[in-house]
Order: sequence, then C-alpha cells, then structure tokens
Amino acid sequence: MTRTARRTRALALPAAALLALVACSAPTEPEAPPPVTVTPEVTESRTTPPEPEEPAIVWPLTGEPTGEVAERPALAVKVENTSAARPQSGLEDADIVWETVVEFSVPRFIAVFHSKSPERIGPIRSVRPMDAAIIAPTGGLLAASGGQGGILRMVRDAGSQLLTHDGGAGGFYRSSDRRAPHNVYSSAADLWAQADDSRTSPPPAQFEYAEDVAGASAATAGEDAATISLRMGNGRPAWTWDDGSGTWLRSESGADAVSMDGTRLSAVNVVILSVEARSSGFRAQGGASVPTLRLAGERGRAYVATGGKIVEGRWAKEAEDAPFVLTVKGEPLLLAPGNTWVEMMPSNEGSYSVE
Repeated sequence: MTRTARRTRALALPAAALLALVACSAPTEPEAPPPVTVTPEVTESRTTPPEPEEPAIVWPLTGEPTGEVAERPALAVKVENTSAARPQSGLEDADIVWETVVEFSVPRFIAVFHSKSPERIGPIRSVRPMDAAIIAPTGGLLAASGGQGGILRMVRDAGSQLLTHDGGAGGFYRSSDRRAPHNVYSSAADLWAQADDSRTSPPPAQFEYAEDVAGASAATAGEDAATISLRMGNGRPAWTWDDGSGTWLRSESGADAVSMDGTRLSAVNVVILSVEARSSGFRAQGGASVPTLRLAGERGRAYVATGGKIVEGRWAKEAEDAPFVLTVKGEPLLLAPGNTWVEMMPSNEGSYSVE
C-alpha cells in the first residue's frame, strides 16, 4: 500500500467514527403513553340547607314572646294613687306603669296597656304636664278624666290622641262603689274602640330587652338587692324581691299593694329615673304650683332592678316624642322580658335605698 493510500485511509477512519457518533447521539421520537381516562368520583348530597332564622315575635312593651302581636295602639290611662283610690283596677295587667309626683306631692300613675285588655281600669284622674313627654313615644291613646285646657293641648301637640270623660268621650262611667272624684272607670276595649284611623298599629318598643332574665343587665352586672324603698313625694312605695314568682312585689307605706281582685301588684323590672322637677306655670286648687319634669333633651341617673339585683346606669331622652334610652357603661341597659314599673323620682323630693 502506498503512502498516499495509507494517508487516505487514516483520514477516512476519523470521519467514519464521527458519523457513527452523530448517529448514536441523534434524538429518537419517544413513544406516546396509552391514554388514561380518569372518572371523578361524585358523591350526591341531598342535605336540605338550613332555614334562615326568623326573629322572634315579642310584645313590644314587654319583650315577651308571642305568636302574634295585636294590631292596636298603646293605651295609656291616668290612674289615681291615693288611699281613697286603693285598691285600683287594671294595674296588674299593664305592660308599663309610670309613677310620677304631682301637686301637693301626691303620686299618680300612668298605666300603659297593649298585650292585655282589662275589663276595668281606674279610678281614672286628670292629665298633668309631664304626661305629654312620657306618653308621646308610644304614639297611642291617653285616657283621663279631664284636665286644664293648656295641659290637654300639650298632650295633643306631642302626638297622642286624648280621650277624656269631661270632654264627652265614650267608654267612661262612674262607679257607685266610691265617691267622686275617685270613681271614674273604663275598660280597655271601650277606649281602644275610639282610636282614630291613624292609630291601628302596635307601639314601638320603649326599652331594650334581653332574651331572658339571665341576660338582663342587672343580672349580669348588678349587685344583690332584697328590698328597694322609695320616697316619691308623700308616697312610700317599696319593692321586695320574691324568688317564688320571680318578680318584685310592691308595697304602699308598709302594706301589700293589691288590685281590686286581690292580685298582688308586681313587676319583673323596676326602673328608677332620677329626674328634675320644676314649675310648669300651671296652677291647681288654691293657687298651688303644678310641677312638671325636665325630660326632653335631658339625661340623668337610672337604676334598674331585675332578678333580685340592681344596676346603676344612665337615662337620656333626645326629644319629646323619643323614648328613654337606658345605658350602662355606654352599652344598652337590657331589661328582662316582662312588665315594668318606672319610678320617676324627683330629685328635690325623692330618694331610694336598697337593702
């Protein structure tokens, strides 16, 4: 083999090796895997979604549950509270009772009805200046024996429908059991029958209520109280806690306070509002000044007793037709569901003590 041939072969060998290397390193088309079908597992649910909770139906003036709220307005009735008037009729069925002090330091009631309809209410007496602001927030009726023209106008201007015996309204009668003026009576049904067309709806709530006694503010933040004694002008009411009935039992000057049928007067909540009394500018018999209370746009101390306990808070009333707002440490002061007695304790001739 010639030198030229050997050189040609030597050059050809690397080229062949290179071709072989390239051939070995060339990518090959990968085989596609067989298709896989995945069927998702579906579990059928036949659970019915929960029904939304509907708010409980309660009586607006007591917070007590009921199946249906009566389509009628609040009915306020002025009821006398002197020894000649006791025992009274109808107070045991009132949702709210307000006790005020009028001229000659005599206490008098405003009994407000809605959830119950007593057949006999009284003795019914005349209106006073503070009644306008107390009753206006209910937007209902105020029944009275009569009153001075200027005071009657105050009640009407504040938004209440006024029914008076002296003004010829129906439903009033005089009982032969007592002497005048302590013998004017009526029934809730007869007074409600005279409501005008604009007063057919239930009243708005006047206080805020917990779901039960345990959730009331006095029960959660109050101090123990067995007896609450008050001085309301010449009146000396007291409230004693009774575990058996779960209520406060009322006394008048040391004697049990009862209704005409012998029912002991009681309350689930006792509210004491410290209020400022002042002259109204009206005059009573013999020229005596007729007092009123500073309420609209005012605020003051409040004491609320529920469940054998009492708690101190504050009251505020933004306007004449606005309800009282009760708070404790800036939070709503909650009452227990049930009837309420409100003692409008004048700061100049009222006081209270707790045992």
